[in-house]
Amino acid sequence: MRQKLLGIDLGGTTVKFGILTLEGEVQEKWAIETNILEGGKHIVPDIIVSIKHRLKLYGLSSDDFVGIGMGSPGAVDRDTNTVTGAFNLNWKETQEVGSMIEKELGIPFAIDNDANVAALGERWIGAGENNPDVVFMTLGTGVGGGIIADGNLIHGVAGAGGEIGHMIVEPENGFACTCGSYGCLETVASATGVVKVARLLAEAYEGDSVIKAAIDNGEGVTSKDIFTAAQAGDSFADSVVEKVGYYLGLASANISNILNPDSVVIGGGVSAAGEFLRSRIEKYFVTFTFPQVRNSTKLKIAELGNDAGIIGAASLARQFITE
Repeated sequence: MRQKLLGIDLGGTTVKFGILTLEGEVQEKWAIETNILEGGKHIVPDIIVSIKHRLKLYGLSSDDFVGIGMGSPGAVDRDTNTVTGAFNLNWKETQEVGSMIEKELGIPFAIDNDANVAALGERWIGAGENNPDVVFMTLGTGVGGGIIADGNLIHGVAGAGGEIGHMIVEPENGFACTCGSYGCLETVASATGVVKVARLLAEAYEGDSVIKAAIDNGEGVTSKDIFTAAQAGDSFADSVVEKVGYYLGLASANISNILNPDSVVIGGGVSAAGEFLRSRIEKYFVTFTFPQVRNSTKLKIAELGNDAGIIGAASLARQFITE
């Protein structure tokens, strides 16, 4: 009886794995280091070896699994199960991911973009409460997103649907983005973006602040340092959080004015600031939304943390369940 799902969350530093029930309960999980050397050619073979080892360890065979789902950075082709241009994996050329894994393990395979997959996880058994209309924003090294509308992930014609990080929130004096544009949300709300905002605001700030002093002294400051100082009453750090909250409030309001989802769920490393950040975003969200949206769309902090990726990836494999 095929009663299990396997989820793989492929990242630049680690590959996370999970064995789940059909209801989304994680039964086993483990991780391996991502070996990106030699053009990332070891990544897929390492994944196959690790899964074979674990199945043996747990006394499981391919017959126990409905399917394998995977979330990957880069441009994912869901029809051919390939990945192109995942630069943090050293995958410049197109990689045959699915065909290799299916051939070696004999289990059906599905793949999608990592931010989309995290969105599926949060939507299924996280803060999204399995609602058919959920927007997920992940604030990490970049800003990613996933949009689930009427129960379906929005992919767009080139797979670039739901790229929330590239909404323009600062059209006049925006920071340059890696995408070639200026003023993208990613440049002000990612972990590095929060620090960029702090550096800019520090130039004009007069007054005592441990964060401003650290920036002026050329010391390394992280987004976490800024949120911690703001919560402790540092007024300069607080002005940085206020500005970041403004940008995120503007972006989530614009998305919600178009889609009117049940909720906008905020995850990723920066979201660890929790209610302190959420309430600040909400202040601006309320300002920029029109009444029906303001009264029906909720802003939430993600609940699954690091497990969103493996849970969402596993949910991709549910398409292989046969009645």
